Amino acid sequence: MPTALIIGGGVAGPVAAMALQKAGLEATVLEAHPAPAGDVGAWLGVQTNGLDALRAIGADDAVREVGFPTSSIEFRSWTGKTLGSVATGEDGVTGLSMKRSDLYRALHGEAVRRGVDIRYGSRLVDVRDNGAAVTAVLADGSTATADLLIGADGVRSTVRGLLDPGCPPPRFVPVLNTAGYADRTPPGAEVGRLTMVFGRRSFFGYLPAPDGRCWWFANPPLRREPAADEVARLSDEQWRTSLAELHAGDRCPAVDLVAATPGPLRGWSTYDLPSVPRWSRGRTVLIGDAAHATSPAAGQGASLAVEDAVVLARCLRDLPVPLAFEVFERARRPRVERIVAQGFRTSSAKSPNPVGRLARDLVMPLVLRGTAGRDPQSRARRHSVDWAAPVDA
Repeated sequence: MPTALIIGGGVAGPVAAMALQKAGLEATVLEAHPAPAGDVGAWLGVQTNGLDALRAIGADDAVREVGFPTSSIEFRSWTGKTLGSVATGEDGVTGLSMKRSDLYRALHGEAVRRGVDIRYGSRLVDVRDNGAAVTAVLADGSTATADLLIGADGVRSTVRGLLDPGCPPPRFVPVLNTAGYADRTPPGAEVGRLTMVFGRRSFFGYLPAPDGRCWWFANPPLRREPAADEVARLSDEQWRTSLAELHAGDRCPAVDLVAATPGPLRGWSTYDLPSVPRWSRGRTVLIGDAAHATSPAAGQGASLAVEDAVVLARCLRDLPVPLAFEVFERARRPRVERIVAQGFRTSSAKSPNPVGRLARDLVMPLVLRGTAGRDPQSRARRHSVDWAAPVDA
């Protein structure tokens, strides 16, 4: 049986292992952390296209158990005016919202249940490819060898740096991120309805959860790229003071929700990858954020990673290496780079100047009305993976 090493145990890693298993390959996941990653990034969405790809390998139920349906998105201005509302799915099928840590645990648990070997504390430092096999060299001096190696190790991918040392670095997305879980729900808010608020000085979103809490996030603008540890050094008090000032005067529950959130609040910077020149070399290939990290504004990071894993497995099922890698890249690159570009534009437009705010508030209702209640990103969500279809070179 052909074998694969998967570097990284986030979203793409365990899904790729399960998909490869279904395709007839044996995969081992090498994860640098000592256990599934914690709640970094707080919460996220798995869209209908991501659920479709999980369904192709029979793993969607494990994810549904840890999420709840998020059926609509409502957009409001800082004045409290509703700019419009869109549905996030079709025919009663919607995406899910969940804690990132719960998603990791669900995917890892399902992979282990199927017999996938996940080795924690395995940090990659080098890759050696002799043409017939590829060897991963780990920080503790041990090695692992397989027929191919998959880099699923995120936006700061070690595999990408080894595969192409000249690859451009990740691009800073000009907003910061913080998030939390408030112990109260605003009046009029509904479980499963995500509300996006275009504040005068910062973007804010909130989503009531079934347990009575309200999940939220904020995107304060920052045009310059911060130093490596600048955002991490911001204290809970600094975040609370900053958010209170940024959203003072906005007719939305941002200030109240932040105040009702147990601490400590922490933040992080966001980076994307507009276009990675090389996705593969020899017996090594990149998937997920290692190949095409996108801004959270696109709402597609986890779903694209899942798609990658399933599509790559189909290619390896039907085609030899390196042809399988070439076909995989041709199939995926146009779609993911379009979504990365869209996410960057959306993030950059979250805090325009006063003239821009006025234009947005006038135009957005017309745009949303033109979509007839359908999310403008529905094209991305309608993507489907047909596992049974043969892959044509």
